[in-house]
Amino acid sequence: MQIKLLVDGGSMKPGPALSQKLGPVGIPINQVIQKVNDATKEFQGLKVPVEINVDFTTKGFDVKVFSPPTSELIKRELGIEKGSGKQKRMNVGNASIEQIISVAKSKYQNLLSKDLKSAVKTIVGTCVSLGILIENKPASEIEKEIDEGKYDKEIKEERTKTSEDKKKQLKDYFEKLSKEQDKLLKQEQAALASAQAAADATKATTATSTASSTTTSKTAESKTAEQAKTSKK
Repeated sequence: MQIKLLVDGGSMKPGPALSQKLGPVGIPINQVIQKVNDATKEFQGLKVPVEINVDFTTKGFDVKVFSPPTSELIKRELGIEKGSGKQKRMNVGNASIEQIISVAKSKYQNLLSKDLKSAVKTIVGTCVSLGILIENKPASEIEKEIDEGKYDKEIKEERTKTSEDKKKQLKDYFEKLSKEQDKLLKQEQAALASAQAAADATKATTATSTASSTTTSKTAESKTAEQAKTSKK
């Protein structure tokens, strides 16, 4: 029997998905969890796909670990927790081409790529969806530059180390960009708040006007009724 799970690297805990399948056949769940954690400890902090193959006859099992999702590897490489929800306007990181090559190498065996260059392009494509810059540029531009051969040398040499000078340059650029993004976000939030306040004021004015009209109408009706009574007398 095969059991496929997505676990926290190095820190899998007991759960119904495992206990319901292994408990009835007498396979120690704690042993399975320990083996999974040992096999995935290098991916601490990441979601990792694993496959547990169980032999009911011998009550033995083995664990097969697959590479974490590309997005998880990229986020770990850059030290960020999540991607951008507004990829075209808000960026959450700035990677070097060397970092992209590093992720591509670690993921290469699980990608349907003919060579490392194709794998690098796949990683860049994920950066587009996460809202991550590469070399101070939108990831979509880097895709074109890879096609043009701009990074052929780095890819051929499988460079995965980013120089300290380059790290600083990328960091400084992104810090400046982040301040601009935060400023823009605050302006948008202020504009939305102002628009909401105006809408609320309009509603309040309309409600007051409606209430006033209703009161005036009732007063007029009351006067008409009184006049009618007086006329009859």
